[in-house]
Amino acid sequence: MLKRKIEAKLIEWKNTPDHKPLIIKGCRQCGKTFSVLDFARKNYKNVVYLNFFENPDYASVFSGSLEIDNLVMLLSALLGKEAVFEARETVLVLDEIQDCPEARTALKFFRIDGRYDVIGTGSLLGVKGYGKDPKSVPVGSETVIDMYPLDFEEFLWANGIDATVINVLKKCLDNETPVPEALHNRMCQLLLQYAVVGGMPDAVQTFVNTKQMDEVLRIQRDIVRSYEDDMVKHAEKKDKPHIKACFQSIPRQLAKENKKFQYSVVKKGSTASKFAGSLQWVEDAGIISRCYNLSITELPLDGNAEEGVFKVYMRDMGLFVSMLEDGTQYDILQGNLYRYKGAVFENLIADIFAKMGRKIYYFHKDSGLEVDFVIRYKGECTLVEVKAASGNIKSTKTILAHPEKYHVNSAIKLGDYNVGRNDQVLTLPHYMAFLLTAL
Repeated sequence: MLKRKIEAKLIEWKNTPDHKPLIIKGCRQCGKTFSVLDFARKNYKNVVYLNFFENPDYASVFSGSLEIDNLVMLLSALLGKEAVFEARETVLVLDEIQDCPEARTALKFFRIDGRYDVIGTGSLLGVKGYGKDPKSVPVGSETVIDMYPLDFEEFLWANGIDATVINVLKKCLDNETPVPEALHNRMCQLLLQYAVVGGMPDAVQTFVNTKQMDEVLRIQRDIVRSYEDDMVKHAEKKDKPHIKACFQSIPRQLAKENKKFQYSVVKKGSTASKFAGSLQWVEDAGIISRCYNLSITELPLDGNAEEGVFKVYMRDMGLFVSMLEDGTQYDILQGNLYRYKGAVFENLIADIFAKMGRKIYYFHKDSGLEVDFVIRYKGECTLVEVKAASGNIKSTKTILAHPEKYHVNSAIKLGDYNVGRNDQVLTLPHYMAFLLTAL
């Protein structure tokens, strides 16, 4: 069984006095249902489970009065012995709650009543064109937690790297001292494995159990096809082809020298007015992350982001690799990516940052200055350069040389080397990106 960070968040929620109903939001197949049910069975005497996607008829329970005693009566009649409601001892799990908007509305009544805990999970909550809106969104009556596929640290746990080892890495980062060679080599190997496996639980478990990359790839491509099926099934009719085209263009977008997302790459002659809503659909489904360009390298980063200028990365690295041609997994593991290597490692770091909950930004000027990522780190605006192996960081050096203009005094260079420092530039191995948590 894979250890997930969501477990601690669920326990914290349950232990919070007078907690509200909980919504776990995330892309399909990232492990929401498994984690919620495992938590529920360990922490409650009674678990009442409804899956609105598998059993659309369950929605009828919420089609009339949303008074709690009425809902309990109907659920007890519908599910029999599977629906035991005891005050403070029962949790109601509403899986794929976006398929029953009235159940989402009912959360405010469960909140007021207070006898039963409720956890809803949703894969496509809020995406444009999905079903009908709730009668009223239960503002103030629910707590929302975003859940992602396994992040790099969870992948490490799955592969036997425990907190003791991770603490060694943290100490090396804090003291800016090299990681012991044997551990460094192992971490480099695990990072490349994460790059091709990603964090979808089924893919990770298969990799851990079998190490059969062909089976991992099959699982990943099945997930990608299920995403494309969602786009066709749930989007508004006029948007269906545009959404799928935006999604399928991502590898081509990242193959360009200038990785800024261009609608003309989606379809020749296309514009933002025609495709912007379609790209938003894919983002709202939790499949991609946007990385916005900054007008200037200053905090707060969000206040300096240019809304219409951005890159797009896949939220899960393994799914991104699965969208590329056969043999790419082998090439990554062997380090034979040539020109496309930059796109792979940029998406890898974007995956790590986004799953940490970081908003991601970059800096590009028409003069030619470009920095892969800009983050808030230890209270400062910090440049982050990602190099597939080694490489110069001309733009970063230019920016650091002019603090009066760019207001930046520190940078991090992620690449294929150990921990070190050169004046204002801290050099780190790629795998240390997940440790850059200090804000």
